[in-house]
Amino acid sequence: MSESIIDVSRDFFFEVLKPILESEYPVETSQTAFGVFGYGSEVLRLDDTYSSDHHWGLRINALMPDYLYRGHHDEILATVERKLPKSFRGHSLREGLSGGAGLSLVSLEGYLSRTIGIAEPPETFEQWLSIPEEDIVHVINGEIWLDEAGCFSAIRKAFLGYYPEPVRLRRIAHWCRYFSGMGAYALKRALLRDNTYYANITFTRALRLGVQLAFMLDKTYCPYDKWTMAFFVRLPRMAGRLQRIVEEAVELTTPWERKLELINAMADALDQAMVEDGIIQPHPPFKHSPTSGYRLLEHAYAEILRGLPAEILPLVPVWDQVHLERFHSKYVAGLDAAYWDNLLNLVPEDIHS
Repeated sequence: MSESIIDVSRDFFFEVLKPILESEYPVETSQTAFGVFGYGSEVLRLDDTYSSDHHWGLRINALMPDYLYRGHHDEILATVERKLPKSFRGHSLREGLSGGAGLSLVSLEGYLSRTIGIAEPPETFEQWLSIPEEDIVHVINGEIWLDEAGCFSAIRKAFLGYYPEPVRLRRIAHWCRYFSGMGAYALKRALLRDNTYYANITFTRALRLGVQLAFMLDKTYCPYDKWTMAFFVRLPRMAGRLQRIVEEAVELTTPWERKLELINAMADALDQAMVEDGIIQPHPPFKHSPTSGYRLLEHAYAEILRGLPAEILPLVPVWDQVHLERFHSKYVAGLDAAYWDNLLNLVPEDIHS
């Protein structure tokens, strides 16, 4: 797209919305973080011509402390909607993710709780490991244009420092286990048994986990799946080692035996990087088993675990968006059915035409 909706939204905020808010609600405005962040491809500047068919448009995200939000949310939105024009530079203010009036005003604590599960920066190993990685990206992405109180900015800063090292290593160990045991090993078994259904599952699982490991080794948060490749190719070290492997592996014309070879080559590259980084010790080459496959990264899994603090060992990293789904289920259940179908671009067919 020729112009990012972020840039249009920023101009709209400073030229139109900010003067209204500072005039009508100076105290509340001084306690609120404004910008474009959160969910959607446009926040990552990855929106294209397909993005605009749903949940897309001029948007201002605003996070207000809950005690202010509960008392002033409705009044602020009503005032803003009354004072704003109907459009800005050709963009309707009644469309898009912001739900009307070009402003999405939500509770800071509510947003954080449904995104990362807690309303403050994580402090313990358990808190860090309970946060889905892709949802950390939803906290640190986009831009903040005004945050005088600094509360949301402080939380973003805590995450931008990346994982504490024991947490990163615990995650690396877990991903090594699943890449190797539930991926490479399982793919070999599926091919031996001519089980194409299971081969497809285990292959894609291994490839996904291997790419996510590459992000961890380069100390970069891995985003939501559909945006992963756009950021994977930018990794400073691991993209150069893995990009060709990944690109060949995903081709439909690549034979199954070759796909397995590529997964094993990915394991070698990841293992080598962990040796270089001192995460695991140098070791002799290992033979490929004709029946169990190449379970190389489970060697790293065990070695990493032996060096971690005892209190982190029983903690299992969360990798699904469980906090968001808790919120989303309740949210969708309360929507009008026709409104929800419209958001999904589900238009009834005319059976008489």
